[in-house]
Amino acid sequence: MRPLLRRLTMTCMAALASGCSVGPNFKAPDANAPAAWHDIQQTASQPDTAHPPTSVPTVDSDPDPRWWRSFNDATLESLIARAVQGNLELQQAVWRIVEARTQVQGAAAQGLPNVSATASYTREQLGAKGFLESQGVYDDVNRLGAPDSPVNGIAPGAGPRVQQAATNALNSITEPISLWQVGFDASWELDLFGRVRRSVESANAQVQGAEESRNDALVSLEAEVAQTYIQLRGAQALRAVTTSLIDEQTTIVTLTQSQARVGLASELDVKSASAQLAQTRALLPQYDQQAEQAMNGLAYLVGETPGALDAELTAPSAIPPGPAAIPVGLPSTLARRRPDIRRAEAALHSATANVGVAVAQFFPDVSLTGQIGTRASNAHDLARWSHLFWSFGPSVSLPVFEGGALVSNLHLSKAEQQVAALDYRKTVLGALRDVDNALAVYRTDQAHRDALADEVAAQQSAFDLARDSYRKGLVSFINVLDSERQLSQARQQHEQATMQVSTDLVALYKALGGGWQEEAVGSLRQP
Repeated sequence: MRPLLRRLTMTCMAALASGCSVGPNFKAPDANAPAAWHDIQQTASQPDTAHPPTSVPTVDSDPDPRWWRSFNDATLESLIARAVQGNLELQQAVWRIVEARTQVQGAAAQGLPNVSATASYTREQLGAKGFLESQGVYDDVNRLGAPDSPVNGIAPGAGPRVQQAATNALNSITEPISLWQVGFDASWELDLFGRVRRSVESANAQVQGAEESRNDALVSLEAEVAQTYIQLRGAQALRAVTTSLIDEQTTIVTLTQSQARVGLASELDVKSASAQLAQTRALLPQYDQQAEQAMNGLAYLVGETPGALDAELTAPSAIPPGPAAIPVGLPSTLARRRPDIRRAEAALHSATANVGVAVAQFFPDVSLTGQIGTRASNAHDLARWSHLFWSFGPSVSLPVFEGGALVSNLHLSKAEQQVAALDYRKTVLGALRDVDNALAVYRTDQAHRDALADEVAAQQSAFDLARDSYRKGLVSFINVLDSERQLSQARQQHEQATMQVSTDLVALYKALGGGWQEEAVGSLRQP
């Protein structure tokens, strides 16, 4: 056994000196992103000559982390800044980072020396009397007092005294005793094969995952604030368009009534014009409702109660337009910007470290243990060095038979690592899909908006012509109503398309993953 113990000791010392950690070392995965965005390539090969986009994505530079500034809207910038500081869901994500960091401290504590102070008092009966009787000790003591049983070394006539003294000594041993003890216990797992280090590595990766979850929540929050703000301005713009249509239709009703008084129009024309006006007025409560809901939504996002932002946002303002050029960067940089991809990479790192933890469980656990203190039957004797006791030495625990538990745990860890690797690849593909879809939607919705603008201009001309012709008696009133209805629909659709284009731009910025960097929001306050 000595050569075996010597080799084991040398192996442990070498492992301790090198600080080795068994199991696979993590290597950042390759995102395998394409060289260019599919939609941009397709648009370059098949440009839209009828309605070229007024806002064009470019790959010359990465997206601006503070993308909301491209809308040139001071109110929007203020709302996003307040949401970053006041949103409750974002604050919850920050506290989850604190939870993860606390778990790191707990994992690291496993590799540090553990010292504990101990103190105890016990009252115990050893049961020694029965053992002594069974061995015949009391019988031997009783024979000491017999006058006809001389014992070597005992003077004649001294037997009864010796017998009494021996009996008293035996009685004191067999009586209940009190035992006082104070001291320190210490242990230190040497972590020769990196089980603790791999556990700390896994916990640190989980902290990184929590931070990326915070970043993901931040990106979603900024996008939600911008989209809700655009919906508010869109509802206000639709209300303004509807109010303008009401003014025009009121003029038509007045014209029809004057025509009816001189016999140039029928009562049916008057009723039809009034019905058209009432139908348009019925749209106003719907837009008021949308605006009220949007303002309450913004108040919730910034951590305020409903109505807190009404005084600031009730006054109508234009839908914020997008810039002429939108930097989107290359697909190869997306993995470093998207928080969900970074979180998936952290999860893969944690799973890889857990494989190392599972492998380390097959190796011996070597610990240094020690104990020092004093022990006495009386409390006042604890301070005497003569009652000192101590022990020190290494201990080795080597798994021999675990019923397949260790092998099963290793297979489980490897399976979880493979799942995390596939989840990373799936997240990357999903991110690439999101960006290309957002590019396509933004481009086509711009074309749709511009086509509706052409329609509005044509419908306005048609309505003006129909109204003038009706005044001159050249066309029937049904032509005026039909032109008016088509113009109303075209205006509303154009405003909705304008709102949708700005909303699409926000979705594109969100898909690109910007807005969480420190240069965008500064250092979030950690609790």
